[in-house]
Amino acid sequence: MKSTDIRVVPGLISIAIVLLLWFIVAPPEGVSANAWHLLALFVGTVVAIIGKAMPIGAIAVLAITLVALTGVTSDKPSDAIKDALSGFSNSLIWLIGIAIIISRGLAKTSLGNRIGYYFIALFGQKTIGIGYALALSELVIAPVTPSNTARGGGIIHPIMKSIAASFGSSPEEGTSRKIGHYLAFVNYHTNPITSAMFITATAPNPLIVKLIADATGADISITWGTWALAALLPGLLCIALMPLIIYAVYPPEIKRTLDATAYAKSKLADMGPMSYAEKIMVSVFSLLLILWAGVPAMILGANFAVIPLQ
Repeated sequence: MKSTDIRVVPGLISIAIVLLLWFIVAPPEGVSANAWHLLALFVGTVVAIIGKAMPIGAIAVLAITLVALTGVTSDKPSDAIKDALSGFSNSLIWLIGIAIIISRGLAKTSLGNRIGYYFIALFGQKTIGIGYALALSELVIAPVTPSNTARGGGIIHPIMKSIAASFGSSPEEGTSRKIGHYLAFVNYHTNPITSAMFITATAPNPLIVKLIADATGADISITWGTWALAALLPGLLCIALMPLIIYAVYPPEIKRTLDATAYAKSKLADMGPMSYAEKIMVSVFSLLLILWAGVPAMILGANFAVIPLQ
C-alpha cells in the first residue's frame, strides 16, 4: 500500500469517533459495554470507508484485528480471535468474493461487451429493440456478476452511452431526449430486476438467504436453483414489459436506429473472433451455472449434488 493511499484527515476523524463513543458517550440502558464498544468500532470503520482513509481491504483487515485485540466479543482471547475471523468460515462470503473475481474477468476479457454488442446487432433496428438488447445483455451476465454496480455501471452503461453518442444524444449537448434518456432509463430499471432474479446477481442476496436460514433454524433453505426458478416468471415478465412502459411514458425522439445495428457489428468486427480468455470465461460461466442449478444431481442422482448456496 502506497503512502498516497492513506488520507490522514478521514483517518483521524474515524479514530476520534471511535474514541468518543468508547470513552465519553455512555451506552444506553440495556446495552452492555462490550456491545457499545463493538458499535464504536463499527461506526469508525464505516466512517473510514466513506472517507476513504485507506483502501477498503486494509480498513477491513484493521477492523478485524481491532475486534480481536480489544476482546469486545469475548474476554477470552482465543474466542475473540475466532469471533473476529468467523466471517471467513461462512461459505457465502467466499461465494461473493469468488463471484466478484469472476465478474472482473467478465469485464477485463471484454466478454460482457461482446454479449451486449451481439444483442444490439440482433435487435438494434429500432430504439425499443436496443432497450431490449441492453436488458437481455444484463440478464445473461447477471448470474455471475454479484455487483449490480459493476454490471450496470461498468459493463452495460458504457455500451449504452456509446450507442447514444453515435446518434448525437448526450447531456452535454442538451440532446438527451433523442435516445439517451430512454436507454439510460431502461439500463437503470433493468439492473434491479436482474439483481432480484439470482442469488449471485448482487451481494446482499446471499445474506438474505443466510438470515432466512438462521431465523428459521434452517427449516427454510433457499438454493440457487430454487431462487432462480421462483424469480424466473416475474423477472422475465418485468423485463418484457419495462422497456415498453418506459417507451410509452418517456418516448425517445428517434424511433428507428438502423445505424445501431451497423455500429454494433462494427464493434464486434473490431473485437475479432473470441479470444482464448473469453472462451475460458464462457466455460467458467457455464460450469458455474450448471453446478449452482444442481444439474449434476438432476441427471446423476443425489450423490453428485453440489453443496447448495445457503
